[in-house]
Amino acid sequence: MLRGYRETMRLAVLNIVGLSESLLGPDMPRLTGFAEKHGLQGYAPDFPAVTCTGQSSILTGLPVSGHGIVANGWYDRESAEVRFWKQSNHLVHGEKLWDVLRREDPSFTCAKLFWWYNMHSTADFSITPRPLYPADGRKVFDVHTQPMGLRDELKRELGEFPFPAFWGPAAGIASSEWIAASARFVEEKHRPSLSLVYLPHLDYPLQKDGPDASHIPEELRKIDRVAGGLLDFYQERGVRVIVLSEYGITPVSRPVHLNRLFRAKGWLSLKNELGRETLDCGGCRAFAVADHQAAHVYVNDPSIRDEVRALLENTAGVEELRIPADTWGPCAATGRAGDFIAVAAPDAWFTYYFWEDDAVAPDYARTIDIHRKPGYDPCELFIDPAIPMPKLRIASFLLKKKLGLRGLLEVIPLDAGLVRGSHGRDRVPDAFRPVLLGTRFPVKDAVDVHHALIDAAR
Repeated sequence: MLRGYRETMRLAVLNIVGLSESLLGPDMPRLTGFAEKHGLQGYAPDFPAVTCTGQSSILTGLPVSGHGIVANGWYDRESAEVRFWKQSNHLVHGEKLWDVLRREDPSFTCAKLFWWYNMHSTADFSITPRPLYPADGRKVFDVHTQPMGLRDELKRELGEFPFPAFWGPAAGIASSEWIAASARFVEEKHRPSLSLVYLPHLDYPLQKDGPDASHIPEELRKIDRVAGGLLDFYQERGVRVIVLSEYGITPVSRPVHLNRLFRAKGWLSLKNELGRETLDCGGCRAFAVADHQAAHVYVNDPSIRDEVRALLENTAGVEELRIPADTWGPCAATGRAGDFIAVAAPDAWFTYYFWEDDAVAPDYARTIDIHRKPGYDPCELFIDPAIPMPKLRIASFLLKKKLGLRGLLEVIPLDAGLVRGSHGRDRVPDAFRPVLLGTRFPVKDAVDVHHALIDAAR
């Protein structure tokens, strides 16, 4: 393949999180117009329909049984620890999209910008959120890049990455704007053959308040403006653009607390740590690792397996149980998954909560702590409405932190009923399926999306 031909066929893929056909229309004029001109397809989401699983299928062209990513996090049976939001690309089995294309054309280069599992991959350029954790206990917001020097270049050009806008109560459009600016920077300096650009903005308001909230049209206009700017930028430089999403977000109205049900049965192992309860996963007879509308249920005591199954099958809000071995067969995915995977009813989602008294909830429960919590917590998008003058509390915490003092920023509510949007189910109405815009290559699932991207990049 001639180098000049490759340069005229460069590709940018904009991953607009949570985008579904239900959102397209007058509040998203740029993306709607792009879809009308270049093609719109919905496709069946992966199971579970979550970030890490969906992206892994798209980038490898393999089903979950092939790449092994069963959720955003899972229980590691050997270390007896729940590990969420790990970043090593080595966790994803299979050949990646850019490796396939590089094998065909050695001059091919890839920029992977804020897609997950973005550390230590074979992509030529990568940017991913990665705080620094000095030995004195501090947490310093930062990004990790490959090459390493790219980090300092970006920060000189764009300023610090607005980490609070990427996740937490302050999450908003600023993080997507910074990522879009970083994509422009990398394109102007390095002209990659493929740019993978992750724009997370819609994930926040759609999960927090649900797709029917009155302010959602304004949020749609915000991300349409950012995405539209990138469409113009890439098209002016002769780069083909494809837009996609990994899942749509549907309304929910009821949380389901599986671990509290297991606690009532005496199956949890709980430890008192300085007056707070923590979950000792390795000592539990059975426990759940919740991830949106899917929950991996691990049964450490085989003698209660049938009892666990019966309880789950008779729990309100649990629509279905799946057996990983039946779904995926003998593979890494089955080894990582729970003994059962609970699927929530369309209007329900699963919490990780295991305590019964909020006074003894673990110290991380009221904080933003995506790694320590043994499950996903969308309540991290809220500030507890019961806190008087929360801005004063936050300012006081930041001042203490600046002075080198330790403390917890306990502002996250423990009321799971606040959450109004979720995802994770693979059986959703067509209007809430993930979408692929910009190609008429036929797709029915995420594996097909992989092949559509291969086709577009050739």
